[in-house]
Amino acid sequence: MQTRELGRSGLKVVPLAFGGNVFGWTADAARSFQLLDAFVDAGCNLIDTADVYSRWVPGNRGGESESLIGQWLARSGRRNQVLIATKAGMDMGEGNKGLSPAYLRRAVDASLQRLGIDCIDLYQAHQDDADTPLEDTLGAFADLIKAGKVRAIGASNYTAPRLAQALAVSARLGLPRYETLQPGYNLADRAGFEAELQPLCVREGLSVIPYYSLAAGFLSGKYRKPEDLQGRARGARAGSYLNERGLRILVALDAVAARLGTTQTAVAIAWLRDRPAIAAPIASATSVEQLQALLAGLRLPLDAAAVAELDAASA
Repeated sequence: MQTRELGRSGLKVVPLAFGGNVFGWTADAARSFQLLDAFVDAGCNLIDTADVYSRWVPGNRGGESESLIGQWLARSGRRNQVLIATKAGMDMGEGNKGLSPAYLRRAVDASLQRLGIDCIDLYQAHQDDADTPLEDTLGAFADLIKAGKVRAIGASNYTAPRLAQALAVSARLGLPRYETLQPGYNLADRAGFEAELQPLCVREGLSVIPYYSLAAGFLSGKYRKPEDLQGRARGARAGSYLNERGLRILVALDAVAARLGTTQTAVAIAWLRDRPAIAAPIASATSVEQLQALLAGLRLPLDAAAVAELDAASA
């Protein structure tokens, strides 16, 4: 299957990443293992998670997703078939947050233990830490790479000016640079990324692995009126797209999907897959049926007319 390199890291990924935020939240252990097996069986290899997943669930403390992935790796024996991407920096409680060298040293060891692995393939700063100098954070990442605990590093939720500053610091001091960016980006959320971050990533050769690839499920077409949101784990976020522009995007997705004989989900993933600098859209599934729709998007060719129709509707 076709692969794309993550920046200049040498890591090669199939252009679809499984979002591990559902593990320990809307997917229990058995379902998580089933989904991971099906994902890798389909030839995919990038699994994205974070230490904070899924701390927002009542009774959880964070680390649940990493722990389930670690259990799956142990029982499946498929470590050499996948790349593990995780993140640190979000609030884990009791003052455990940020990107200081001391905290990153603790955080990486905790993630490695939960995952049951010796080295994290892609370790990402989950959000910027204005209280820690970039020199300190990047120096700490360099130490983790030198120690063999991390292969490559990435940034998530950085602004364009801060990302550019981080890249400049790496170049000036000879430190490892962020090879990837993980922003929120999809057919319904375009302006925030495309204005400044996209041209920066293209210019600097960073690979983008966007989250919310389906806009919290809205782009699957299953939310079309307020009643559809009731009782849904992501209903509140998906509901933010229920407006004139959002419905216009759904009409375009419906038309393209009907013409190509596929689903709205597949079309939305395929559109994102082919955007400049994109390496692998991140998307989650809680059933094998949902996963199959994502995989269809991985393989779906979009013609120029389809792209133009989607671009116009989402402009």
